[in-house]
Amino acid sequence: QVQLMESGGGLVQPGGSLRLSCEMSSNTANFYAYGWYRQAPGKERELVARITAGKLNYADSVKGRFTISRDKVKNTLYLQMDSVKPEDTAIYFCATQGDPFGTNTWGQGTQVTVSS
Repeated sequence: QVQLMESGGGLVQPGGSLRLSCEMSSNTANFYAYGWYRQAPGKERELVARITAGKLNYADSVKGRFTISRDKVKNTLYLQMDSVKPEDTAIYFCATQGDPFGTNTWGQGTQVTVSS
């Protein structure tokens, strides 16, 4: 059973930085994809950043500001968020996909609020 636990959310001022972490169970070590998604109030969940078969991709809205990374030893996925904007306010979820034909397994989410 895959288990994911996000942490690191909170209140941050515009222009500030925040690092989200997602602790993953050890059985995710060789999965096909790892990603961060977000959902703002009244909006659909959207992709933020993803590592798919080793390749990184980002939503246009976060390119140059956010960085996704993975520590294979710690089985932890990170999202470094820099130069944050109020529109980055959302619940952030990490997700893993075991193989190209599988579906995402989701964490419980962590709230990020960007406000002065």
